[in-house]
Amino acid sequence: MNSSIVMAGGGIGGLAAAWRCAEAGVNVRLFERAPAFTEVGAGIQLGPNVTRMVQAWGLDAALQAVAAYPALLQVRQALSGQVTGQLRWGDDALARYGAPYVTLHRADLHQLLLDALHAQGRVRLHLNQGVKGYTLETQGLQVQLDDGAAVHADALVGADGLWSRVRAQRLGDAPARFSGHLAYRAMLVQADLPAALRSHQVTVWLGPQLHVVQYPVRRGELLNVVAIVHGQAPQDLSSWDHSANAADLQRALGAVCPALQALIDAVPAWRLWPVCDRPPLHSAAELAQGRVALLGDAAHPMRPYLAQGAGMALEDADALGRCLALPEGDLPAQLAQYAQMRWQRNARVQQRAIRNGQIFHAQGLLRWGRDTATRLLGERLLDVPWLYNGP
Repeated sequence: MNSSIVMAGGGIGGLAAAWRCAEAGVNVRLFERAPAFTEVGAGIQLGPNVTRMVQAWGLDAALQAVAAYPALLQVRQALSGQVTGQLRWGDDALARYGAPYVTLHRADLHQLLLDALHAQGRVRLHLNQGVKGYTLETQGLQVQLDDGAAVHADALVGADGLWSRVRAQRLGDAPARFSGHLAYRAMLVQADLPAALRSHQVTVWLGPQLHVVQYPVRRGELLNVVAIVHGQAPQDLSSWDHSANAADLQRALGAVCPALQALIDAVPAWRLWPVCDRPPLHSAAELAQGRVALLGDAAHPMRPYLAQGAGMALEDADALGRCLALPEGDLPAQLAQYAQMRWQRNARVQQRAIRNGQIFHAQGLLRWGRDTATRLLGERLLDVPWLYNGP
């Protein structure tokens, strides 16, 4: 008889994991607390480590229909506007890694995975019903739902995000921490922008205690803009979508160069996201133990300074599916193998993201050294082969 798992959470990681586990022959029931499968509007960057996987899943055509394919990553100084370095993507990414670098709207990636699940037809999806907790039994576990009902399963996978209830019960650790950084987000229609502000590349503007990232999404029709500055935490850390005051952002940015200021001024409204994370993983047991596993932000939330949060959740999903596809065996052992496959890579990405944030926001001599190194080393400094060649 096939194993059965309950998947908690219907975000990108949860949908991908449910699909990959069903492909492995596992019976999957996915429970999502929200009344509809939706994603907050924001951009996502997927490196060759992820797009190579998406191609192997047979979803490349679906990805091409919604993604943008920037040919260049450019680094500029926020105060002077000077270009300090660049990394070629496009055909160069295909030559180096055999897969492209893409940027897309988070909702488009979410819908792509949901469509794959519907087409597959082997996952039972439950909306407006979250996983509240679980009780271990001699064989399997009982999963308690928000409405008081319970379902039996052989295993539970918590893909329920940064504020995971599955994690809270299994690890009992402290809540996610506020990083001290605030992300102001906006999505602009490119056709409505002056020609000088339209862009089909990834541009990173670096300044003291700040940086701004812009890149195209949805086939290049939209421009995603994220400005990250230092600031105080809002009262509700759990929300990804606070209203934001443009004057607060401008005060935090200070006097930036005219080109960047023009982009900031073109944004009609900002949304605010407090950047939270957890310390890097230090053992496989944090990812899985017994019949309960964690995935994506529930396991290893990370700062966005390596653009790999979604990518690591998708890598997790693929690894979980591959472990469960192994010849009939002990399910806890398969989950333990998943954890062993993933924890060190996720920890390394978490550590690098924290370090990148420190470098991006550097001041004084460190800032001068960063800009000098970027000018001298260029692509050798900006490229990340250990990441893009993986997992």
